[in-house]
Amino acid sequence: MSAICVPGRKKLTEIGGEDSTKCRCVSPSGNSDQHRLDCEREDYLNDVSVILPVHDAARWLDECLQSVLEQDFQGSMQLSVYNDASKDESMNIIRKWATRLEDRGVHVVIGGHESSHPKGVGFAKNQAVVQSFGRFLCFLDADDVMMPQRVRLQYEAALRNNNCIIGCQVKREPEGSTERYTRWINNLTQEQLVTQVFTSHGPTVIMPTWFCSRKWFNYIGKFDEGGKGVPEDLLFFYESLRKGGSVFRVDHCLLLYRYHLEAATHAVLEETIWKQRVTFLEERVLSRWPSFTIWNAGKQGRRLYRSLSAINQKKVVSFCDVDQSKITKGFYTYQESKDKPKPKVTILHFTEAKPPFIICVKLDLTGGGFEGNLNSLKLTEGLDYYHFS
Repeated sequence: MSAICVPGRKKLTEIGGEDSTKCRCVSPSGNSDQHRLDCEREDYLNDVSVILPVHDAARWLDECLQSVLEQDFQGSMQLSVYNDASKDESMNIIRKWATRLEDRGVHVVIGGHESSHPKGVGFAKNQAVVQSFGRFLCFLDADDVMMPQRVRLQYEAALRNNNCIIGCQVKREPEGSTERYTRWINNLTQEQLVTQVFTSHGPTVIMPTWFCSRKWFNYIGKFDEGGKGVPEDLLFFYESLRKGGSVFRVDHCLLLYRYHLEAATHAVLEETIWKQRVTFLEERVLSRWPSFTIWNAGKQGRRLYRSLSAINQKKVVSFCDVDQSKITKGFYTYQESKDKPKPKVTILHFTEAKPPFIICVKLDLTGGGFEGNLNSLKLTEGLDYYHFS
């Protein structure tokens, strides 16, 4: 495929044949190795690179690229597009917009491959980062739309927050879709951006809103390139936290976040996410707790118990619930265990159970009933309990 690179109005030279993902950028100095050297020196050609992986996104690209054009950021900005084997009109649309963006001072670099199968979101993001020139990286999905102030506000936040993944609030499209999830994205407190990283919702700042320094991205590594079904954003997010990274959200709605059934996230199995969450919970929380209670003696609580390592199962002193039938039964027997006798765990009313708790009750589903029960105990999130569901 052909490719375009316009840092300093120079061109990009394609290397290889039809299946090639390699291209060589010619810098303003004329040195084809300048990009690598600039990154090592932190002497970047642009302040911000917008990272845009593309696969068969023709229906959304006009709006997406228009939103790049309309950014009010006054620093130098680049768009780095990587085409992951699109078979629709995506590349024609991108080339059309490249000229408009260049005329407005936005540097454009386009790479990709035309093999028979896409190599996945993680691969495309990594390639878009590699071919880019910015000191900071602003991630954008091809089906989403940025508000005009997004790059400016997140850039300002990134300058104040080192070693950090910066997110923002979002507007869901269609309006009203995934209402609970959208409320969760937008209403977490700064503390909850860290304490609620184990929930089924995934990263507490969602991937299409991510903004971070190239230096931090390179320190974490790169996105997993396993392809379809791999939660590359969750894996990267957890690794960032493992390496001491922080999380921050700009409390402005800076992205129109589309919901549709073709989104890559729908290809990730719930079981895959579950295993990653359990592993991270055991590593970050349960490893330092001598004992704990699982809040929910029902399906989700029992599933968590069964998923724990043998060491952490032994730390579970009780389940707690409000369901009188479960409480009256008195205990849960782990029938699948190979131990003899089978492990039995007491079931208590939540008012009789002792913290710390791992809570396997979904938020925002009981008309405030669960939240009221939890608040009545006067506990501190991140110290006395963590949410898991």
